Amino acid sequence: MLVVLIGIAALFTVIGIAHAGPEDTPRTKKTTKTPRATASPDAKRAAPADGVTLPPADGANFDYQINEPYTPPSGVEIVSRDREAAPAPGLYNICYVNAFQAQPDAEDDWDHDLLLRDANGDVVMDEDWGEALLDIRTKDKRERIADTVGGWIDGCAKAGYQAVEPDNYDSYTRSQDLLTGDDAMAFIKLLADRAHAAHLAIGQKNTLELASHREELGLDFAIAEECGQQDPPECGDYTKAFSKVIMIEYRASALETTCAGWQQPGVAIVRRDLDVSAPDSDDYIRETCASV
Repeated sequence: MLVVLIGIAALFTVIGIAHAGPEDTPRTKKTTKTPRATASPDAKRAAPADGVTLPPADGANFDYQINEPYTPPSGVEIVSRDREAAPAPGLYNICYVNAFQAQPDAEDDWDHDLLLRDANGDVVMDEDWGEALLDIRTKDKRERIADTVGGWIDGCAKAGYQAVEPDNYDSYTRSQDLLTGDDAMAFIKLLADRAHAAHLAIGQKNTLELASHREELGLDFAIAEECGQQDPPECGDYTKAFSKVIMIEYRASALETTCAGWQQPGVAIVRRDLDVSAPDSDDYIRETCASV
């Protein structure tokens, strides 16, 4: 798995290309059914941090390219790409970072004690993606992990990105009850501070159950996968907690639901294929509300 904006003042509407695709789980993220978030009445009015570059004005189009970068479709102004890819020239770029889990087969990149382990000493894995969970239970470990992830965030800024998308905020839901939501929030606060220090906005990826804390944590926007696929849909809960939300669907039926209910200021809606493929792939899908 490849598995990201502060007081964002953008209205997102998107255009796209359609193909038929599988109705399955996205490669990009593990979403979980979550309780509804309760937003602060002032959550949408939080002021942006000094020096953070905001996205383009209303009407900007979004494309999700975290698997493989490619020339964005005509009219796209905002792109999310993996941190190892160069940003798209002339566009507003969001930098994807796998912040809460190790990349597949990358356990050796981390100190032994920074990998979450069960009572038997075995590394706790996200089995769907072959990724080891990082141990964010203590202040010391969170700070050590944040030193590494923070270096990636700094690299995003130096490369020319304007925002960061830290993935796997919800790793605690796959941790065999070893991690808590409080652990996750304490860690993402470190990342938000680092992002803002580098003049980057930072987005909350999924994890609706923690959305009510977004202002105190310094999270500036949301990237919500499959919110229209849930029963009932969760897209409205994201818009209650965040003034700006990027909604990514992977099923045609979910795109229809999301477009029918949440084409509104501050919301970008796009459907991508499960592998977030490039246009030269037979699996490539990019649809928007214009095609529904």
